[in-house]
Amino acid sequence: MNREILRLAIPNILSNISVPLLSTIDTALMGHQSSLHLAAVGIASMIFNLIYWNFGFLRMGTTGMSAQAYGENNNNKLTNTLARALILSFGISLLLMLFQEPIIQFISFAMNIDQSYYSMVRDYFDIRIFAAPATLALYVLFGWFFGVQNAIIPLILTLFINAVNIVLSYYFVNILGYGIQGVAYGTLIAQYSGIVLAFILIFRYKDRLTALKAEAIFNKTKFLKFLNINKDIFIRTVALTFAFAFFYAQSAKEGEMALAITVILLQFLSWISFGIDGFAYAAESLVGKYFGAKNWEKFEQAIKYSFYWGFGLAFFYAVIYYFGGEKLLGIYTDKADLIEATKPYLIWTIVMGFAGIMAFVWDGIFIGMTASKAMRDSVVLSLVIFIAIFYFVKPYHSLHLYWFSFVLFLFVRGVLQSLMFWKKGKGLT
Repeated sequence: MNREILRLAIPNILSNISVPLLSTIDTALMGHQSSLHLAAVGIASMIFNLIYWNFGFLRMGTTGMSAQAYGENNNNKLTNTLARALILSFGISLLLMLFQEPIIQFISFAMNIDQSYYSMVRDYFDIRIFAAPATLALYVLFGWFFGVQNAIIPLILTLFINAVNIVLSYYFVNILGYGIQGVAYGTLIAQYSGIVLAFILIFRYKDRLTALKAEAIFNKTKFLKFLNINKDIFIRTVALTFAFAFFYAQSAKEGEMALAITVILLQFLSWISFGIDGFAYAAESLVGKYFGAKNWEKFEQAIKYSFYWGFGLAFFYAVIYYFGGEKLLGIYTDKADLIEATKPYLIWTIVMGFAGIMAFVWDGIFIGMTASKAMRDSVVLSLVIFIAIFYFVKPYHSLHLYWFSFVLFLFVRGVLQSLMFWKKGKGLT
């Protein structure tokens, strides 16, 4: 089982770690210009996290359903799952581009975007929104590849997309002087380059792909089940991204420096989550496969060993951040005042991994089981607890207390999911 987990997890970890590497490059490019640029790119990136994370069900739902179809050796189900998800992703993309103006206006209001950097945020948004069709289709294709137990192709795609993005962003910002627009153009071009490569690589599975039939794809019962699973994951993801957006917005109310500190610390969290998510993705694939095959011995082993590896990686991150946290700050900014202001908060980077490990791994397990309702309920309840605690500590205007409430949100999610699984086991679905 360890070999199976590592075969899937290692490429996923490498792939996932390259994602915060990309945002690290973007943050560094802007952070070396001014704190306003840093705040602007942090908020602009968060806007697209808020948008795209809400549609993360396109990857997660596709992974769970594809993995179960793979375990059942059902090629028709495998093909129809891919087709339904791609159709849905394209429809959502069209809506995002059609309603881009009310979207940016609402988010700007909700996130308290300051007028001092609003124009930079808007420049970034107006360019990157047109990457939506490629971005959401990539979510689907990544999920499908994970479902068929292939973590290498997503790794290839991620490294390719991020390499193109980094090179172009550097060129547009430092050579052509496009500023924050250069970062957005780099992302736009990289996403479309990636989708072209993805459709080329999927032909490796031509023997698994059956002929498309409209009556099968749009079968009422199966299509409604597909939508219902994705609806629950969508609600879960909206609640999760709302928590991050809320945290950003409340930090922004404490001033430019508090927001910049939050942007940097959440970059540290990105490294943790994307690393541990490598094992969560492995759990999605393996748990889904063995759940579909009804191999309960392997199913339980996949869960147990995913947690072993996840806790091990959380400990590794804690060691790195404890001994090297201050040096890592220099990657994100060369502003001495910002570095000094951030140092007292590095303790939270050490705590975050251990607080979030259970939630990260359980998410992967629940996705593999397509236990979408349980995953939804755990996040919504945790969000309510988080907001209640946040408003209890808010009068003290302490960024440490803000971070305490946020880290508690991560921990409570994992505790609730543990209780749900221990109560119902594989009967969660």
